[in-house]
Amino acid sequence: MTPPAGREGGQGPSELVLRVASAALLVPLALAVIWLGGWPFAVLAALCAMLLLREWSVIVGAGNAYMLAAFSHAGVLATLVLAMMSLVPWALALLFALAAVVFLAGLAFGRAPERWVSLGILYSGLTGIVLVLVREGHFGALLILFLFLVVWVTDIAAYFVGRRLGGPKLWRRVSPGKTWSGAVGGFLAALVAGYGVALAGGVSSPLAWVVASGLLSIFSQMGDLFESALKRRFGVKDSGRIIPGHGGVMDRIDGLVGAAILGYALALALGAPMLDPAAVLVQMKGL
Repeated sequence: MTPPAGREGGQGPSELVLRVASAALLVPLALAVIWLGGWPFAVLAALCAMLLLREWSVIVGAGNAYMLAAFSHAGVLATLVLAMMSLVPWALALLFALAAVVFLAGLAFGRAPERWVSLGILYSGLTGIVLVLVREGHFGALLILFLFLVVWVTDIAAYFVGRRLGGPKLWRRVSPGKTWSGAVGGFLAALVAGYGVALAGGVSSPLAWVVASGLLSIFSQMGDLFESALKRRFGVKDSGRIIPGHGGVMDRIDGLVGAAILGYALALALGAPMLDPAAVLVQMKGL
């Protein structure tokens, strides 16, 4: 779900062309499903969650644990169905119970991959649940589009600014290609995007959208670094090969995962109802 520019780091013209072609097909499809909402969007969120969990399992060395895969994927899918039915407490309770069972099983049998899969269950399940809840809440389509826009703008700006200016590395040990200049460039571009959305929407408090876009940009880059750290920990370059020119699904939406989960958690901390994170912007008179 990321546009063609992608991450900082070198890539040949042919790979860039392939990335552009893939994005030209995937982005319109994603936007159409976002607009439809309801079960079509829930199916897309569920598919993303399933692929995230699969790729996570492969990265941590549990790709051939078929019984574990069936159990964990079925459990995550069930949590998304519960979320779509507005049974959010039950969805979260099931998700954390599922992760706990897998972790304890790995602990009991002395298998590290299973313990890592328990974290992947939370990573993928919370992503799907949050995306569904945001889309089903007030101003759902607008907020999801805003979330995607901030993540895309951050990613693209960080790529081009980082390649153009270079400079000190953001976190050399985890992601040698990322620079502080790229991170700051992505953040500033997100602020501009947030302000543009506020102006286009005629909202009464543009500052709320600018602040939200800045926070989401930071969360997006944290999600990107988290995935880089995970792959570095297990010596994996790409999370998969499902998207031509882009790698795996996790490679493409790690920033979205970070922005969605951390952004939703912040909205709850600021007093938004669990089913309506848009309440934060409403309370700030931004809508």
